[in-house]
Amino acid sequence: MTTVQKVFSVVGSSVPRVDGIDKVTGRAQYVADLEVSGMIEGKFLRSPYAHARIRSIDTAEAEAMPGVVAVLTSTDLAGIGPYIGRGKNKDQPVIAMNRVIFAGQPVAAVAALDRATAEEALAKIQVDYEELPAVISIEEAMAEGAPRLHDFAERNLCAHHELVKGDVEKGFAEADVIVEDEFDFPMIYHYSMEPHTAIAQVDGEDITIWTSTSQAFGVRQDVAEVFHVPLSKVRVHVNFVGGAYGSKSGAKIEPLVAALARKAKRPVRVVTSVAEAMVTCRRHAITCKVKTGVKKDGTLVAKQVDIFLNTGAYAEIGPTVTGRTLTRILGPYRYPNLKINSYCVFTNTPSAASFRSIGGPQTAWATESQMDIIAQQLGIDPVELRLKNLVKKGEELRPKYRPLDTDLAKGLKLVTDKLGWDGPLSKTGHGRGVGFGTTDPGAPLASTATVHVLADGSVVFMCGTSELGQGAKTIMSQIIAEELRVSLDRVTIRPIDTAFTPFDRSTGSSRSTTVMGKALQLAGSDARRQIVELAMEYFECPEDAITLQDGAVIAAGKRITYGELINRHFADQGGELVGTGYAHSGMAPTPANPLFWEIGIGAVELSVDHETGKIHVQKYVTAADAGKAIHPLQCEGQDEGSAMMGFGHTFYEAYRWEGGQIINCSLVDYKVPTFDDVPEEFESILIEDGNGPGPYGAKGLGEGGIIPVAPAVANAVFWCTGARIKSLPLTPEKVWQAIRQARKA
Repeated sequence: MTTVQKVFSVVGSSVPRVDGIDKVTGRAQYVADLEVSGMIEGKFLRSPYAHARIRSIDTAEAEAMPGVVAVLTSTDLAGIGPYIGRGKNKDQPVIAMNRVIFAGQPVAAVAALDRATAEEALAKIQVDYEELPAVISIEEAMAEGAPRLHDFAERNLCAHHELVKGDVEKGFAEADVIVEDEFDFPMIYHYSMEPHTAIAQVDGEDITIWTSTSQAFGVRQDVAEVFHVPLSKVRVHVNFVGGAYGSKSGAKIEPLVAALARKAKRPVRVVTSVAEAMVTCRRHAITCKVKTGVKKDGTLVAKQVDIFLNTGAYAEIGPTVTGRTLTRILGPYRYPNLKINSYCVFTNTPSAASFRSIGGPQTAWATESQMDIIAQQLGIDPVELRLKNLVKKGEELRPKYRPLDTDLAKGLKLVTDKLGWDGPLSKTGHGRGVGFGTTDPGAPLASTATVHVLADGSVVFMCGTSELGQGAKTIMSQIIAEELRVSLDRVTIRPIDTAFTPFDRSTGSSRSTTVMGKALQLAGSDARRQIVELAMEYFECPEDAITLQDGAVIAAGKRITYGELINRHFADQGGELVGTGYAHSGMAPTPANPLFWEIGIGAVELSVDHETGKIHVQKYVTAADAGKAIHPLQCEGQDEGSAMMGFGHTFYEAYRWEGGQIINCSLVDYKVPTFDDVPEEFESILIEDGNGPGPYGAKGLGEGGIIPVAPAVANAVFWCTGARIKSLPLTPEKVWQAIRQARKA
């Protein structure tokens, strides 16, 4: 429409967050803060064994306790569908039935008048277990004669995907140098500030859930399927969520909380601890065996990779992550010959779920580390090696996938120039390293939004994007304010309530600004069109004579507010205009996958204490392709936060196991980065070429920053110490030992 302004008034500005005051003052109500009339507290009894047969469960003593309202076991699931899972992979029981297959799996649940009583009751439940052999690692799970977790999974294989391009054997025959390496990436905990929390109320067929989730409509569907009720009978409320990073995609504890509430005949709240959240889900541990052929001049000619994912006890998102690794192991590089096999393996560990850039950090750890190994063997600067092999804008990265939509060489130059790159070893002896991530976010096109312009000219909109701390409420409000030419303080977003909020696929896959943002832009445009039509009638003028500004319509020197137009239209009876927007598969480009490419580029300068192995990061530079930064400060925060999360698995984070149990499941024993770990110099670069499919050319950027950190750091460590480390995390002890081994070599 002609009323679209070329100069942005709200979009592109780092406006105050619309939820900021609520959060810093404590007014924001998270699920654990809510009070539902008649609500009681629930707790889960969890298995101490990684693999065991349940001979019997005696709940009599717990049920007899004063204050205990209900005790639930698998025998109480009669008449409902006892399995949950992502998509078609419905293999996880709501509560353990005949067997437990990971330590921490719920075997019983208690609802009591208070949490302390529920805790005490758990100790009085007697479970008779027959311990069985367990497999924790991929090697154990795939070994000949290993115990099978599921009858349908031969050699405990959950999924297998393959990518073939050209003739890899011919490519290796043409190579001057062939490099083979194996890299390991450990299990990582999401570590959201708010562990999984839910309240459930069941009244006949009507089920109401208040939950901390990034996928309200996914939870609705999962709960409806478990209880055999229509979607219309399940109502899910989501307002504030204290972080997710993928851990709260789809149903996690909600079906079990609802089953407990059904038996208790009262609303039940379950607030998990950090230790419980750690056994609810985590990131895939991955082993990559990488073989790469290259010419003497640095031209990549062949790549063969076997990727093994430790997906845990149940499929969850494992098959999807397995498929994504085929793209993400390629990095941003041109390979004429490829053979990639990715295997998803069941183990007796908590199931692996979505986690910021699924499969991205793990595969980049292998590919980007090996790029520097190749550079060192060929005597080529690692940045020059990358520039020589980068896929160009408009070129195909993966067969039958959408051509690359960004200039990677430009981004790499921005990062290395900012770092001051003149080689991998600085004049002061500091090591330097670079890393790249190029990913294909799922970003499914399935979002709906509505915008309501009310009788006083204020605006209310509804969308199913969860506010996880990433600033979605602010971004979406900016889009509506921009489309309707109103100030941000005139725009209000309603909390998610699936009874009224229009459908959204999920909050994840870097899709919210791009896909839901597009739906909101269309909804805002639809409402704006209606305002313009009313104004054309009122002013008796053509469309191109109309200007919208600050919640009013101006034409021929006259002005009327939106509210006045709406009241006039509805004969002063109030009323509102409703705009709708749909982002759907018909809007996808051809090829449709991916909707956009998401990149992350990182470069680091660091020093290593050779006597202790401690790494000190002097400078880190990260870059993200935002397309269009709707809120620049939040974009920078997303990219920097993503990079800092990458520092976690680079330096500290990993599940530690003993006898099939996690032994570091506390805030003390599982360390994550703090402000003390922020590099001395920390730079974030936003690339804005308007090349995204989202509103105003935006694209997602929240996942790219985490990908390059670990290989960039490991590469820098190598260049200043000679120690090449191929497993994470880079603890001082591990670095010290690697330096000693390098000296001996």
